[in-house]
Order: sequence, then structure tokens, then C-alpha cells
Amino acid sequence: MNLFLDAFAWLADPVNWQGAGSIPQRVAEHLAYTAVAVLVAVIIAVPLGWWIGHTGKGKELVVGLTGAARALPSFGLIFLFVMVAGVSQREPAAVIVLMLLAIPPVLAGAYAGFEVIDRRIIDAARSMGMTEWQIVWKVEVPLGLPLLFGGLRSGVLQVVATTVLISYIGLGGLGYDIVQGIALRQFDQMLGSAILIIVLALLLDALFAVLERYAVPRGVRAGRATDVRTTPSGRRATADSSATT
Repeated sequence: MNLFLDAFAWLADPVNWQGAGSIPQRVAEHLAYTAVAVLVAVIIAVPLGWWIGHTGKGKELVVGLTGAARALPSFGLIFLFVMVAGVSQREPAAVIVLMLLAIPPVLAGAYAGFEVIDRRIIDAARSMGMTEWQIVWKVEVPLGLPLLFGGLRSGVLQVVATTVLISYIGLGGLGYDIVQGIALRQFDQMLGSAILIIVLALLLDALFAVLERYAVPRGVRAGRATDVRTTPSGRRATADSSATT
């Protein structure tokens, strides 16, 4: 318990919130690595996932690759890429590894968003004279956005967790204070940094949960029937009595 109090005292210490190596600087570094890696992953994975989801070509290969990529050891990959690229290029090497880890969930989300759309909707759009390009942008992309944001949510959390490891190759981020705390046996600093990482991950998770929820098109939300299993018992009884009359 005292260790937690010490960690919160470390977090509340004004000295740790200003100057070089401060908490805001570490948070900014952590977010910057995450943003760059996820952005590059989005540029690569989203168009590819949409193309696979629309055409149905190569989906077995993608499912196999994304499943295998999720089993890759992130710590080993970071050291491997740094050794190949050279220590002076460790920053781009770390971003490449983070990007590789973000691609599978983003690709799966983009592909699955198109895959789950009822084929009758696509056929109806095609029978109305829409071109393939119009079907993609006016039908499949809006309907596939919730699952895409779900994939982004998973990818961002994966990168936030893995960015902690890049401090072992001399880069910044919130993991730096943990590595430094291990060397100096500053347990309050280690636990305080871990708390910050957890809070950052929870905030990003909540943000993408909101985006995922509101990405559902208005017409789809309006068309969803109310699940009677989730309604209060009084309302459910009223609904049942109405149905029997």
C-alpha cells in the first residue's frame, strides 16, 4: 500500500511535470510514436482491407498472415530491426516494428467491415445502377466503419503497450522512466509510470469505443429493434401484454 502512496506522491511531485524528461514530455513521446506507427499502418492496411473485402480476393491469405503476425514476439522484433538497420537508425526501426504490429488488427477490421455487410444490400445498390466505386464509398465504407474503428482500437492499444519496450533501445516514451527506475531501484517511479501507461491506454480505448459506437450509420441505428431482454421488467410486461391483446 505504501508503494502505491509513494507512486502517487511521485506523480504529484511538481518537479516531475516540468523540464527535460518530465511526465508531459514522456507522454508526448509515447503518443507521437503511437500516432506515427498507427497512421502508416492505416495508410497501408485500410485500402488493402477494403479492396479484399469488396472483391473477396486473397482473404484466405490475409486471414492467415494476420493470425501469424499477431504471434510475432514484439521485443525480439525490435532488437532484430535495430540490429539490421543499425543503432543510429533505431528510431525508424522502432516505428517500423510498431507499424507492423498495428497492421493486422487494422487490416482485419477494414476487411471484416466489408465482409459482414449483407450481400443483398450490395446487390440492391448494383441493381440501382451504382458503379463499383459508388458502392464502395456510399454503401460499404459507411456500413463498415464500426468494425474498422474496432480494428483501430485494437491496433492502437497494441502499439501503446509495445511502445513501452522501445525505451530498452534508448528511445523515449513512458517506458523510459520504468527502465530508469529498474536501474536506480526507484519503485515509486516505476509504478507511477505504469499507472500513467494504464490511464493512457484506458483513455484511448474509451475514445475509440465512442468512435466505434457513433460510426454506426443513423439509418442502421434507427432500424435496430429494441432487445426485450434488456428492457426493464415493467416495460417488458407491458410489451408482453400488448402483444397478447
